[in-house]
Amino acid sequence: MRRREFLQSAIGALVAPTLHAAWEAGSVAHLLATASHQRILLKASFQAPLPRSPHLRVEKRLFPGTKTDSAGLFWQFDVTGLEPGSVHELQLVDAARKPLCAPWHFKTLPDPAERTTRFRALIYTCAGGHDALLASDGSPRFLALERRRRLLARALTFKPDAVIANGDHVYWDLRRKIAARMATTPSAIAYAGQFDRTLPVLGTRNERVLLRTAGPQIADLYGTAFREVPVFFVTDDHDYFENDEADDQLITFPPEDFNLQLGRMTRRLYYPDFLLDGNRPPGLPGSAALDRPPGTAEAYGTLRWGQLAEILMYDCRRFMTLGGPGGVFVAAEAEQWLKDRMAASGVAHVVNVPSVPPGWSAGKWGEWYPDVLDDKGRLGIARTKPYWQPGWAAQHDRLLKASSAMRGRVPLFVSGDMHAIGEGRIARTGDTDLRLNPVVSILSGSIGTARDGWPSTLRGTPALPPQRIAMDERQKAIEENGFLILDFTPEKMTAQFYKWNVNLPDEAMDRLEPFRVTELPRPG
Repeated sequence: MRRREFLQSAIGALVAPTLHAAWEAGSVAHLLATASHQRILLKASFQAPLPRSPHLRVEKRLFPGTKTDSAGLFWQFDVTGLEPGSVHELQLVDAARKPLCAPWHFKTLPDPAERTTRFRALIYTCAGGHDALLASDGSPRFLALERRRRLLARALTFKPDAVIANGDHVYWDLRRKIAARMATTPSAIAYAGQFDRTLPVLGTRNERVLLRTAGPQIADLYGTAFREVPVFFVTDDHDYFENDEADDQLITFPPEDFNLQLGRMTRRLYYPDFLLDGNRPPGLPGSAALDRPPGTAEAYGTLRWGQLAEILMYDCRRFMTLGGPGGVFVAAEAEQWLKDRMAASGVAHVVNVPSVPPGWSAGKWGEWYPDVLDDKGRLGIARTKPYWQPGWAAQHDRLLKASSAMRGRVPLFVSGDMHAIGEGRIARTGDTDLRLNPVVSILSGSIGTARDGWPSTLRGTPALPPQRIAMDERQKAIEENGFLILDFTPEKMTAQFYKWNVNLPDEAMDRLEPFRVTELPRPG
């Protein structure tokens, strides 16, 4: 199909009330791309395998695709040498240079030295969920795919400059108690089959199982709707196909090799790695792998928007250790990078986006805090949390102290993992006094949670402030679906909170407005 025909089809689709309105996807199944100021990294999949490498056309230049699966369904495209802050026309074409989809536009990020004045980020967590995962009464355990699409479509109407999807993109836990709700249910096995831990993930029958489990949760969810906005995917526990659990039979993290390969291959196929940043050491753990594009990272990433904002994103699961007082969630080299960036000048706002939240606990094992439910169902530290490591809290305190020590900046954390919406001011953690510049902690809201996924049902308690911190909980944790819009100007950050309750009609998603707005002016 010629480009003109594609454009005519796109114009005819303007009235279609879907995520893909006004654009012809052709044979493309999904597109997710990230960017730096000079580079674009695109992950794409197609409805049928391509026998020869497709190309990504960027204006008049062609960039060959690299196959990332065994069959030729999945391809990545690495575009370099671009102008900062520029809009580029992109189009996927086949080996004969015939269009595979309509053209679209994509903008590189501003030069880190540019004095930008505005930036808007969309942030959410827990967008995963599979319609094949059913409860005993046959109802979906997660918010149905079409509803998640609709909620994300509303989020996109606010025209974010970038999107941060913070953890739990896939739910298909393989072992321990929670597997009985996921991978080992009859409906799950009937739909996807089962993994064989003795075989590699790609190039064996495991590959088909991976496509059946992860594909509907990522490719089917996003499709091509996010094609014009840079995305940044942070990974958390479920992205390694396990819940964070520990008992005498199994400790799920750090991930065993098979789980690590599942997580890495999911990223390889579906969503982009973090691109190189001049202020992030290129050899941090999870970086520079030979099976990834040069200069990319999987666990620790940066979103830099000129001199206006630097967002530090980090996976708290992949490199966590069980070292007692020396245990960490974040590798030592990455912790130093985070502290160095918080201490550095040259940018108005520095925001931490960890996969595990400071400020709240639900009594889970893999939290920063030792709180756990007692015999009366109360959250606290009267009982010892088995296999919890005191070093995790010590690292938490070091990171919050470094954030609070920033002068002229609001110390803000926006976190994943916790299925809730909340906001607080942390004035003390352990023996560390933060009152001179209290740490602001925000729970962004969950896209896919439903039924028994909320902390109060799954854990027996809502998300609550742990005992070892002093926090002014400005917004108690709300167990509703939602997302966060975070705006930056040189003078302040503005957080807009959105929520939707499953008891409301689906049409209410299309009219969502912020139920809470918090302005965070820079300290004088």
